[in-house]
Amino acid sequence: QVQLVESGGGLVQPGGSLRLSCAASGSGFRLAALGWYRQFPGKQRELVAISRSGGSTDYADSVKGRFTISRDNAKNMVYLQMNSLKPEDTAVYYCNYGGSVGYWGQGTQVTVSS
Repeated sequence: QVQLVESGGGLVQPGGSLRLSCAASGSGFRLAALGWYRQFPGKQRELVAISRSGGSTDYADSVKGRFTISRDNAKNMVYLQMNSLKPEDTAVYYCNYGGSVGYWGQGTQVTVSS
């Protein structure tokens, strides 16, 4: 069983930065694919960034060059550094462990507004 707890969301002005953190409990962290997803009102959850156990990462086209996913396997933590935030980044962000059939955090709201 894996539990995920996100933190770091909030209100930020356009062009600003936020860093989301996700703490995971349970074993096997270093072998798992870890991701950040987001969900807009009335829409399906979409992948923002993924970090694979081998070290490779992928990003949605809409966030490439602005967001960076990183992980600390020793601390069972995964992060999402978000820079140059835009109003269209406003969403609930979810931490994921193990893909769509894996585990999810409770979500954290990110609001980009002046």
